[in-house]
Amino acid sequence: MIEEAIKKCLLEESENSLGINLSKVPIQFQKTRKDVIGDLTLVVFPFVKQLKCSPKDAGDKLGELLSEFIAEIKSYEAINGFLNICIKDHLWLKKIDQISSNNKFGFAKENSKELMMVEYSSPNTNKPLHLGHLRNIFLGDSVSEILKANGHKVVKAQIINDRGIHICKSMLAWKKFAPENSKGEKETPENTGIKGDKLVGKYYVEFEKQLKKEADNILSNWKKNDYNDFEKELIDKVISLQKNINTSNNTADKEKLVELARNNTSLMNEAKKMLVLWEARDPEVYLLWETMNAWVYVGFEKTYQKLEVNFDNYYYESQTYQLGKDIIKDGLSRGVFYKKEDGSIWINLEKEGLDNKLVLRADGTSVYMTQDIGTASSRFNDFPDLEGMVYTVGNEQNYHFNVLFLILKKLGYKWAQNCIHLSYGMVDLPSGKMKSREGTVVDADDLIDEITNKAKKTTNERGHLEDLSNPAKEKLFQDIGLGGLKYYLLKVDPKKRMMFNPDESIELTGNTGPFIQYTYARIQSLLKKEKFNYNSNNVNSILDEEKEVIKHLIDFPLIIEDAAKTYSPAIVANYLYELVKQYNHFYQSISIFKESDQEKKAFRLAMSFCVANTIENGLKLLGINAPEKM
Repeated sequence: MIEEAIKKCLLEESENSLGINLSKVPIQFQKTRKDVIGDLTLVVFPFVKQLKCSPKDAGDKLGELLSEFIAEIKSYEAINGFLNICIKDHLWLKKIDQISSNNKFGFAKENSKELMMVEYSSPNTNKPLHLGHLRNIFLGDSVSEILKANGHKVVKAQIINDRGIHICKSMLAWKKFAPENSKGEKETPENTGIKGDKLVGKYYVEFEKQLKKEADNILSNWKKNDYNDFEKELIDKVISLQKNINTSNNTADKEKLVELARNNTSLMNEAKKMLVLWEARDPEVYLLWETMNAWVYVGFEKTYQKLEVNFDNYYYESQTYQLGKDIIKDGLSRGVFYKKEDGSIWINLEKEGLDNKLVLRADGTSVYMTQDIGTASSRFNDFPDLEGMVYTVGNEQNYHFNVLFLILKKLGYKWAQNCIHLSYGMVDLPSGKMKSREGTVVDADDLIDEITNKAKKTTNERGHLEDLSNPAKEKLFQDIGLGGLKYYLLKVDPKKRMMFNPDESIELTGNTGPFIQYTYARIQSLLKKEKFNYNSNNVNSILDEEKEVIKHLIDFPLIIEDAAKTYSPAIVANYLYELVKQYNHFYQSISIFKESDQEKKAFRLAMSFCVANTIENGLKLLGINAPEKM
């Protein structure tokens, strides 16, 4: 807005008017402090040296120059090293003309920027989606929409983690422990009515229960110096750890001992053998894998429909791990990787400040890194014009992605420099951290139902829904509940760990989704009362409360740009909260329908329309619906 005019004036007129050249001087603006008068503040300190005077005098000289050449400046005041500038009312009034005539105000031209891929969700097929997944899904989906609003073409993608030892755990547990009904059939979604992903997740937890029993038994025997028929190398490790524990009671050594016991149970050895058989395409194992994964996919899709999210492309680790193995073998021949005596393949990243990383096991089976290399390559093969790729993955995987991106660069992929890890903090509950294998997670389906029911209860208590049909009411409850949930998980900076409280998420006051939705619905109610025909030329003045709302509206394009650069929906969420707070202050302070001046009334309705449109567009960037009645 006015900032560009000021920059242009200073660069073009300073030499003639002030006798100095400002082309190399940084021109910086900041928001005007609330305790001084002004709409915009120019930082004066960078100009003081060239103007050879005090900050106050420098500010006065700059203010005089700007007032001479920029008609929109009403007044100015230099305070210390800052020039506070007041802008004429007509410029603010004109802005409402511009914003109200553009339903996509703040959005860049569609598909005007490079193609980006955003990966999110990316679940394992050994458990249902849970609260931790929800933050991931909402972040990825929102970042995709924000990038689109910033002009990017976007491919929404997910990688299905459908292979690996964790998948074999569920398969093996179902095979060994699933009960049979009177027909001799093991449990299935069809004969139990249990959602497929939940049924498979049940057996992932069961595997861990049985594994813990066996591991505890081994640990008990080791404590009695009973090492059974374990190999000497393992026994030596156990004895060494036991000595360290007896001497120092070191927690890390205790954990290592537990892990040794877990990895040497008969159950874990069976799972490892199953993984080898799967990679060898053993018919029986492969059929079981296909069957159980199919159950999960149906379950996932039902959850995604509830969440109102979708994807453009699906990648499956079962289809990309082999490409990863081929790339590693090629890299081995080129000296990027090295092979140990046991046949395992590694990469040395010590020069980069990291360590040696396993990329292929001794038995030839792949690890996460193997398939991630294959998946990245596959995506850029599918989309040759892909400019960059955003991985939405928790910060527990920071090291993994540092290694992955380094490996891709060492393999010679130029596009590797455009791979970005959108690292986010974990979601905690008041009871502590969630653990999938112990079954202490908040199931996504259950949470959505709980939030929707809470929204239904609180909305019914408020009333005013008599004219809505039952289906419309149910849709409203869903919009409020899901909107509250999404907003709650998105309003926090992605990098920060957060505590989740479901009751807080649907409150109608404070920084919540329903508070913002309610303001939108209130404005829709206002706009239905009276039509307006606004022309900025017919209004002569503006109140401070109105001006502050317009200032917030004008910021929306910068908010979208900043959110896209930082991959942070929290910037959009908190902007909407501030906009709504400012609008509500205006609404409570200034009458709209009691205003006798019809032109001013039209202006206030037009401004309200702009606020509602910005709220709606902003909420859409967060994946949230804006109900017209609440």
